[in-house]
Amino acid sequence: MKKETNILKWFNNDLSKQELEKLKQTEDLKTLEKIKHYSAQMQAPQVDAKQALKAFKQKQLSRPETKVVNLNIKALFKVAAMLVVMLGASYFIFFNNVKSITTQVAETTTVTLPDNSEVILNAKSKLSYNKKTWNDTRDLQLDGEAFFKVEKGRKFTVNTNAGIVQVLGTQFNVKERDNYFEVICYEGLVSVKHNNKIVKLSKGNGLKATNGTIELIKDNTSTNPDWLQAESSFTNIALQEVIAELERQYKVTIKATDVDVSQLFTGTFTHDNLNTALQSITIPLKIKFKVRGQIVTFYNYEG
Repeated sequence: MKKETNILKWFNNDLSKQELEKLKQTEDLKTLEKIKHYSAQMQAPQVDAKQALKAFKQKQLSRPETKVVNLNIKALFKVAAMLVVMLGASYFIFFNNVKSITTQVAETTTVTLPDNSEVILNAKSKLSYNKKTWNDTRDLQLDGEAFFKVEKGRKFTVNTNAGIVQVLGTQFNVKERDNYFEVICYEGLVSVKHNNKIVKLSKGNGLKATNGTIELIKDNTSTNPDWLQAESSFTNIALQEVIAELERQYKVTIKATDVDVSQLFTGTFTHDNLNTALQSITIPLKIKFKVRGQIVTFYNYEG
C-alpha cells in the first residue's frame, strides 16, 4: 500500500476524492505505479562543457569554405556597351530618317536625291536631308560646296550656316566656307537669303559674301563650276581662302611664313598635280614655296 499511497499523492491535488476512490478500484493504478518506477530510474545525460566546446570548434573548422564569386566588372561593362550599341542601332534603323553624305580631302561624289535631283559634292563637304519628309519639303543642309541639278517640283531649299538658297528647278553652285559664301546660277532662277537680305539670281549671275560683305557676280559664261573639271578658280579672293581650298584638294598642310595671306588672288589651280598647282598660285603673287613630305611652306623672296 506504500506504493499505492505514493502514486496517489501525485494526483491528490488534481483529482477529487470520488475520482481517487474510483482509481483505486481499477487496474490503471498498477500501470501508473510502473510508469512512476521506471521514470525515476531515468536520468538526464551529464554534459562535459569543455569537451563540448572543443568539439564545436573542430566542427566549425571542418566546415566547407563558402565560395565567393567575384563580379567581373569588365564583363559587365562589355554587356552594358553592347546594350547601348543595340539600342543606338535600333534608334537609327527605326526612328532616324536623316541621310548624310560626307566627302574627304581630294574627294568628290555624286548624290541622287529621292526626286532624282542630282548633287555633286566637292572635297571636304557634307550634305544632309530627311528621307521621310523629302516628298513634302525638299530641304537639305549643306556644309561645304556642291553643284545642284534640281528637278522641277516643290520648292527646293539649301540651308547653310551663311545663307539660304531656294529654287523650283534649276542648276546652281553653292559654296559655304569659313567667312565665305558664294552662289552662282547656271540655269533658271535662284533666290538667296543672306544676312536678312534676299537676292534673286538669274542664269550667269551670282553673289559672293566675304565676312558679311556682299558682292554681285555678273555675266558668268561658264556652264558649270570649274571644280567639276578638277580645277579651282578665284577672282579677287584672299590668299588664305585659296590656301584653304588647296588643302582640301591635296593632302597637305600649308604654312605661310611672313607672307600676307590677305592679299587678293585671281587665277586657277589644278587638282591633279600638286607642283603645278603650287606654281599657279605662287608665281602670280611673287612668292616661293618648298615641299617637305606633307608640309608645304610659302615664303617671300629674300630682299
